[in-house]
Amino acid sequence: MEIKTPTLLVDKEKALKNIKKMSEKAKHSNAALRPHFKSHFSEEIGKWFSDYGVSACTVSSVSMAQYFASKGWDDITIAFPYNHLEHSEISDLAKKIDLNILIESEESLAHAKNNIAGTLGYFLKVDVGTHRTGIDPRNTKLIASLVNQSSKQLAFKGFLAHAGHTYGCTDTESIKWIFDGAVKVLSELKDKFGGIISYGDTPSCSIIDDLSFCDEMRPGNFVFYDWMQQNIGSCSIEEIAVCLACPIVSIHKDRGEVVIYGGGVHLSKDHIIEKDEYGKGSKCFGKAVKLSDLGWDTKIIGNVSRVSQEHGIIKMSEEAIAHVKVGDLIGILPVHSCLTADLQGYYLTTQGEKIDKMNKF
Repeated sequence: MEIKTPTLLVDKEKALKNIKKMSEKAKHSNAALRPHFKSHFSEEIGKWFSDYGVSACTVSSVSMAQYFASKGWDDITIAFPYNHLEHSEISDLAKKIDLNILIESEESLAHAKNNIAGTLGYFLKVDVGTHRTGIDPRNTKLIASLVNQSSKQLAFKGFLAHAGHTYGCTDTESIKWIFDGAVKVLSELKDKFGGIISYGDTPSCSIIDDLSFCDEMRPGNFVFYDWMQQNIGSCSIEEIAVCLACPIVSIHKDRGEVVIYGGGVHLSKDHIIEKDEYGKGSKCFGKAVKLSDLGWDTKIIGNVSRVSQEHGIIKMSEEAIAHVKVGDLIGILPVHSCLTADLQGYYLTTQGEKIDKMNKF
């Protein structure tokens, strides 16, 4: 397939290796692998997981649950707080598949009990330090009340947590410290109230060898990885399985900049701050690499330092600019592959196979 516009390339071999590695870690830890499918949004890539014995998945929205349920997935956890306004859609799903929702308040549990027609399970979302959402684990009065309202129609499953603050770490020791804290909190809750522990963030699940404290693992980003994960230490650059192919539309040698067709609506505006040897910080929206017949090289040749809606600006050395020209395609390793994937209409494997995905429209 000829590439004319920004297109996300997927190296299937790398993705399969990533899936195999995480699957083996789950088996070694005696934990079920319930991967988060918000990283790829794709029926076809979901089948790659099935080949490794994965039969349950995690999603981030009701619409995503509907999509994967229509593709044959019949054991799904919606890892997002229960949305009262989508109760009819949740009811329809609960009549067809094994469905779990997240609860963190008396109001939401009462609403679900009164408005969901089918049977489903509920996890209590626990805040283990991200402070985005979830119940404070010290609020045992609320937790006890929510657990004790379990019924055949709406059954308490256990405790679910996502240590999202690991994404802000810059070394593996910090990730291990966050992980140890989450283990303590969740294990104490399980011992006191029962249920299972559902845990997952890609940094922890990637660098921790033994995750036997949990009953199921829910990482998602690991299927693709990205530059942020490489920067954290979750993966090597060789394990990044996606690269955005972008046309070069302009070159400004005097500024050391290459302009690509590939901006915020393709890469997203997620970025990290990288410091040079002098401690000066600069924004990174992705890393430029050379494309090849087999995919892409792993040698970094530039930094995407700015993005607007359609434009991406790559800072490159004089030597690197000398080897590119307007009309060429260049590869960008995304900072956050989940958001980059969400923005694509489809993927293209390095073997030229088109992969369809869930789209919002």
